[in-house]
Amino acid sequence: MKHIVILGGGFGGVYTAMYLEKMTRRLTDVEITLINSENYFVFQPMLPEVISGSIEIQHIINPIRRLCRRTNLHMREVQAVDLENKIITTSPGFHPTLQKIPYDHLVIALGSVMNFARMPGLKQHAFQFKNIGDALRLRNHMIHVLEEADIEEDEQLRRSELTFVIAGGGFSGVESAAELNDFVRGASKNYRHINPADVRVILLHSGERILPELSPEVAAFAERLLRKRGVEIRLKTRLAGATGEGAVLSTGEKIFTKTLVATVPAGPHPLVTELKCEKVNGRIKVDEHLELTGTPGVWALGDCAFILDPRSEGGSPPTAQHAVREAKCVATNVVQKIVGGEPRKFSFSSLGMAAALGHRSAVAEILGIKLWGILAWFVWRFIYWSKLPGIDRKIRVGVDWFLDVLLPQDIVQIKTSESSTLNQEHFGPGEVVFREGDHGDRVYLIISGDVEVLRERADGADVLTKLSSGECFGEMALMQDSLRNATIRAVTEVDVVSVYRQDFHMLLQRLPGLHEIFDKLIAARVAAPR
Repeated sequence: MKHIVILGGGFGGVYTAMYLEKMTRRLTDVEITLINSENYFVFQPMLPEVISGSIEIQHIINPIRRLCRRTNLHMREVQAVDLENKIITTSPGFHPTLQKIPYDHLVIALGSVMNFARMPGLKQHAFQFKNIGDALRLRNHMIHVLEEADIEEDEQLRRSELTFVIAGGGFSGVESAAELNDFVRGASKNYRHINPADVRVILLHSGERILPELSPEVAAFAERLLRKRGVEIRLKTRLAGATGEGAVLSTGEKIFTKTLVATVPAGPHPLVTELKCEKVNGRIKVDEHLELTGTPGVWALGDCAFILDPRSEGGSPPTAQHAVREAKCVATNVVQKIVGGEPRKFSFSSLGMAAALGHRSAVAEILGIKLWGILAWFVWRFIYWSKLPGIDRKIRVGVDWFLDVLLPQDIVQIKTSESSTLNQEHFGPGEVVFREGDHGDRVYLIISGDVEVLRERADGADVLTKLSSGECFGEMALMQDSLRNATIRAVTEVDVVSVYRQDFHMLLQRLPGLHEIFDKLIAARVAAPR
């Protein structure tokens, strides 16, 4: 049995699985597994329309299990990729045990992540715009600031609430700014004490013109249209950071705002950074067959791969149309590798690009033909609607667009509870908190009750010690990055507070004294008689 493992559930990963299913129908000895942190596929080109409510949020997502019915889906985070031993390690589920998945062929389609390393404060104060959760959070936030501005008496604070800043003049930034501008100006008419003229939408771009991927003529039309609709466009202006009060520019100027949207260039996925393979500008270098040089049986595509393109020094662009073609090439070559056939070289020229500008207008360049205005808007919608996977999604989106023309904007805020850093848990007598050999994902503080520390043996377990209210446990595996070295079992009714690994390490970094306390605690426990 040949096991093909795909990492990532974006265009590259999902379409690779879809093509593989078609190409391996007659091969009984092939198994396909896709690993992704969500169980759905997001149609990214339509994501900005979620901001304005033109499309219902669930209508641009597809269940991966329906798109790829013969593929095993593991809804887990990838923790490590061992290219030498051909093993993928994923995060724990309900049981804190790392999962090891062996593979014969590996497809890496992990995409990219937002990179805020050189811009202090953005991670804490800027809204990212990369996935469906980002779109929902931004929409809820915009409604929230409008609600606050309607009743705010402090004029300076009110102005900052009605100021919206978008950083990045590429496709994502321009489309987000256009949809955001349409929404806030339209929605503000529902608030008695807000004058739509007081709304400011500012688009920052470090280059000389927005939409540099398009021709100067088409980009100039987009700029004129956005300015006409009230968007302030600041060219040759770079975002340098952010604070709780607003956006900080490279010139030192600060724009007071409560809404900063960052569409800055993405950086490599952390797992890609850790891979021991040849890279170009942080992206995995592949050959003409999209296979890693010197690592047979491993392919990469999409945003995380550097694919040579004679037309571009930066390699193939990270667009959906390229990712879909790359997926077909990878699927073909994986199958050819299995059956002993000749691999296919990847070659694809862009068919064109389009950007929606909101309010039934767009710009596009399709096969060399330049379009703008309502005609480009119809072309944009038809192309992406036809590419939307699933007939049910096509119907839902079509109905959304039809109703959007007839009905007023929806300004309902859907509040979602955020997960707390501190998690309270309760265990009954005899229940196991975690077992020896489990993955160390949390540290625990006992609020009330008693637990016992056990060392597992073939014929039972030895009690090493007991811990009571005010004491903690589980820190050793996190501090030493190891598996649990003992089992913790409740003796009485026990209430604990747990802190996850990432938050625990952040506390250690910010509070050196805390690190010293845990170092001494571990040393004392190691030295204690067993």
